[in-house]
Amino acid sequence: MDLSRYLRVYPAQNPRNVILYSTKNAAIVELPRKIADKLPDVDLSEEDGKTLRQAGFLVKDAEKEKRQILTYIDELNSLNNSLSIKLVMNLDCNLACRYCFEGKRKGSHYMTKKTADDFIGFVKKTIRRRKDIKEILITYYGGEPLLSRELIISISERLKSFADDKGLRLNIFFTTNGTLLTKETVKRLKPLGLKEALVTLDGPSDIHNSFRPFKAGSGSFNVILRNIRDVQNGIAIALNGNFVRDNYRRFPALLDHLKDEGIDISRMPSVQFSPVVTESEDFGPGFHEGCASISEPWFPVASLWLREEILKRRGRQSRTEPGLCMMEYENNLLVNYDGGIYKCPGLIGRKDYVIGDIWRGTEDYLVSHNLDNWKNDECLGCVYLPLCFGGCRYMKLVRDGNMDGIDCKKSYFDATLEAFVNQDMKYGLVGG
Repeated sequence: MDLSRYLRVYPAQNPRNVILYSTKNAAIVELPRKIADKLPDVDLSEEDGKTLRQAGFLVKDAEKEKRQILTYIDELNSLNNSLSIKLVMNLDCNLACRYCFEGKRKGSHYMTKKTADDFIGFVKKTIRRRKDIKEILITYYGGEPLLSRELIISISERLKSFADDKGLRLNIFFTTNGTLLTKETVKRLKPLGLKEALVTLDGPSDIHNSFRPFKAGSGSFNVILRNIRDVQNGIAIALNGNFVRDNYRRFPALLDHLKDEGIDISRMPSVQFSPVVTESEDFGPGFHEGCASISEPWFPVASLWLREEILKRRGRQSRTEPGLCMMEYENNLLVNYDGGIYKCPGLIGRKDYVIGDIWRGTEDYLVSHNLDNWKNDECLGCVYLPLCFGGCRYMKLVRDGNMDGIDCKKSYFDATLEAFVNQDMKYGLVGG
């Protein structure tokens, strides 16, 4: 047997023990140091040997393991039986955020009824072609998608009818600023499959209102808070927030305020705070307080600190495990309001990265999106490969103007992974 190449060893609280963490399987185990130091050449009980093999710490052949990782994404795609689509209803918004993901692409651009009709046709055609699809996942996206509420209801009604007829599940999600997420909207959409809304609050009220005011200038915080309170018993509310270097330490005050307002974050499927990405002048609004890489020295500190603050308040965080960008999943698409198809929200409106449309279907994007950027000796030999797979191509594009090469996260994981693993153990987020 060989030791897995995707293995990190960290000190345990008990100085006689060490912690083994598999970056490939997200397994965590604590072992006596005298045993770990002799792995794989140590006599183990049958049970202990089986445990270490199943968790991925011991493998038959480390070189074979390296070759097998080349097919990891293909295997995940072969097991994926969901058609997942982010559907951009418009690029309009009722807020005037200081930073804006769409930036200069935003405007009075709305999906037409005809495009919506053709989108339904595209879904039906895709399902008929892919016999293995068992569920349809639609995430309404914008702009602010609920500015197109009636069209959303119409699309959902027709998709629900089609899904029921084919014996498929339809699950509906929203990515929304929350200002229009009313009880009436939830009442109309829940029977059609509405499960969850991802709502953004950028810290406590003073920070949020500074960063995300209404177009007229008034604050949006209290309106969003009221809507969350009103609908939280009808659907799941996931919380998102965007921070910059100078304000992230204020974000726990938001979590405490939510508790005071009767909003229990432990019931939320996720609580996630992320850095604002500094966009290029061509697309962004000229906001320069964000970051262009998670390897910027301040971000690992902020990331660890915020995760701890969320976890100790019983907010949900994913355990530290492999995760793929939507670009890697064949069945994950973004359909723009005009029918164009993309592989990432950050690429909306970038003509070089449209991969087709709902009328012609999709074209091959392996080269244009640099999907094999991690298939090189340096990445294949990196212990962090399963957590990274070449990094974020969008961040690479924003920072360097192209997707060539990789967005290496090695320095980030060097700075954070041990602490993440300890957090996972402390709060019971342990696999393997």
